[in-house]
Amino acid sequence: MGPPPGNPLHVQRIEMHLQIIIRLVNPAFLERAIALAIENVLAGGGPFGAVIVRDGKILAEGVNMVISTNDPTAHAEVTAIRNASRALNAFHMPGCEIYSSCEPCPMCLGAIYWAHLDRVYFAATQQEASQSEFDDTFIYRQIALPPESRLIPMIHVPSGGRALAPFQAWMEKEDRIRY
Repeated sequence: MGPPPGNPLHVQRIEMHLQIIIRLVNPAFLERAIALAIENVLAGGGPFGAVIVRDGKILAEGVNMVISTNDPTAHAEVTAIRNASRALNAFHMPGCEIYSSCEPCPMCLGAIYWAHLDRVYFAATQQEASQSEFDDTFIYRQIALPPESRLIPMIHVPSGGRALAPFQAWMEKEDRIRY
């Protein structure tokens, strides 16, 4: 446990932490994500942009394409990950970071973990986004509930050993590629 708030050591620790963050983040990449979001709004899309960076260079960009593609999964982070995957010809992205105009929603956060990105930098918080009618609070609450208690009914249908057959086939496949 650290020194109590108000203590000069506590303030010094916070300042040191902020200096470390400032050194890690490249404001130009975050600004690019924000600029993409603004451009997307002006083009008729949602207010979200993201860039994936590797070795100090932008590898891929993405904007929210939900409206233009009628794809509810086409969030900026997901489109950036898809574009980076194509550029790298890989689905794991160690050594890559994502800069997003906003804190990722639960779906995008899942995609970020599956892509094995090293770090996430974001501008607006989920609380700030909620003030513009992009509120993920409901989804976070739903995820925390047992499946049978969620608003969208999630019904486990016991299928005996048959439900495990795809996983058994996967584990028996000698040339499987782990992800």
